[in-house]
Amino acid sequence: MSLPHLEIAALNEVERAIIRQAGFTVHYPKGHVIFAAGDPADRVYLVESGWVKIYRLNADGRRVTVGSIRSPGELMGLAEALWGGERTCFAGAISNVSLVVLRKNKFEELMGAHPFLAIKVAKLLGVRMREAEQIIHEMVCWQAPGRLALALLKMGERCGVETKNGIKLGVQLTHEELANMVGASRQTVTSLLNTFKQEKSIAYEGRTINIVDPDKLARWIM
Repeated sequence: MSLPHLEIAALNEVERAIIRQAGFTVHYPKGHVIFAAGDPADRVYLVESGWVKIYRLNADGRRVTVGSIRSPGELMGLAEALWGGERTCFAGAISNVSLVVLRKNKFEELMGAHPFLAIKVAKLLGVRMREAEQIIHEMVCWQAPGRLALALLKMGERCGVETKNGIKLGVQLTHEELANMVGASRQTVTSLLNTFKQEKSIAYEGRTINIVDPDKLARWIM
């Protein structure tokens, strides 16, 4: 499985340099809430290092992940900032993160001055719209094992590192965080991960997941 949209999602070095020159850098520890629902949507963020999750809270306070994990080189907070108004989502640091922060008006000036950056943003928003449509399809049509298997494979492509023991996921997620991503209970995710481990499609190094057999894991996607 390949994810050709990843090269669209991440900015190249020229694009990153333009953002850095116009913004300022901040650092947040793991677990920090970078922005929250109800905050003014007046800033755009470039992830320099670390990983960030985008989520909402449902009626009983449970976190529901509503977007892919934002990885180094990606912009976040785009759609709401360009639209204006208030944030409807939360952004939380999965690991220690460094971000370049750019105010909305400055970002709009950059896109006017650099049309190639505006085209990149348009493509990125298109990719994220398709991702959102795909997530809806998965939630409606696929069972929890397929959703979890696909989530692991996507993370392997997005933030995985090839090792002699398989594809090591570069970000550590709790079972609760994985459950929030795939719309299942923590108990279900724990049970499924044990099943994947027993069939040797994944293995653990401490708390880190290694995808040992991607083809075997992909057979759950149905």
